[in-house]
Amino acid sequence: DALNTTVVVENKTGANGAIGAAAVAQSNDEHSMLLSDMSSLAINAIVTKELPYKPAQLAGATMLAYSPHLLCTHPSIAANNLRELAALSRTKPLNIASSGIGSANHLGAAEIALAMDMKFVHVPFRGGAQSIADVAAGNTQLVLNGMLATLPLVQAGRLKLIGISKRTRMALLPDAPTIAEQGVKDFESGTYQGVAIASTMNKANAAKLSAALVQVIRMPDIRAKLVGAGAEVMTSTPKETSDFLAREGERWGSLVKRAGAKLEGNV
Repeated sequence: DALNTTVVVENKTGANGAIGAAAVAQSNDEHSMLLSDMSSLAINAIVTKELPYKPAQLAGATMLAYSPHLLCTHPSIAANNLRELAALSRTKPLNIASSGIGSANHLGAAEIALAMDMKFVHVPFRGGAQSIADVAAGNTQLVLNGMLATLPLVQAGRLKLIGISKRTRMALLPDAPTIAEQGVKDFESGTYQGVAIASTMNKANAAKLSAALVQVIRMPDIRAKLVGAGAEVMTSTPKETSDFLAREGERWGSLVKRAGAKLEGNV
């Protein structure tokens, strides 16, 4: 309604979002857009050797929402905070599940491991749902995953919450400590939902699209649903969104250099 037109949704999955990103990057129709985790979009440009598009072919339209990662263990793990978990991992490396090599939660876990001198064996899956299910079943022991999918398993007692990846505590979980306050200074990661467009899109069209998306995501009923699930509205201009992508690229690019070969197997 905000654009006074019909919006067609196409689910182009695969390659950690690169297939869908390529479709938008290579479009020249002045209306195609990509709904994506913007951190993953920035990370793809770093860790994927043969992207089906050039990162410069994409630009930001707006951010939409942010939700943190939750660092969780199987309830049987004898650690109740990050320092205890780090100490336990140094006696015997723990298995950590992720949604795939080079994913945002994989790199987030690698950053925590470097800061806390933790010893983990990385077990990649083909998505976050599989990774949290495997930890809940007791096959792997630890996971850093998006709050929206992970919180229900915490609330059901199937996962034990160690920390939240937001810099400040959340009203929804006021007693849950952040990872930052447990020893990883200024740490923050999570799912940053946003919209990207072809960099060739006319600036006036990009601004119109951005304004419409911001109008919708700020509607009280939509905002309330997001907050209730553990997310928060996060909007930006096209330039601010492109700047965010650049900062994420620099941040995770630096981590990849510091972690080196550890990203291929253990963290």
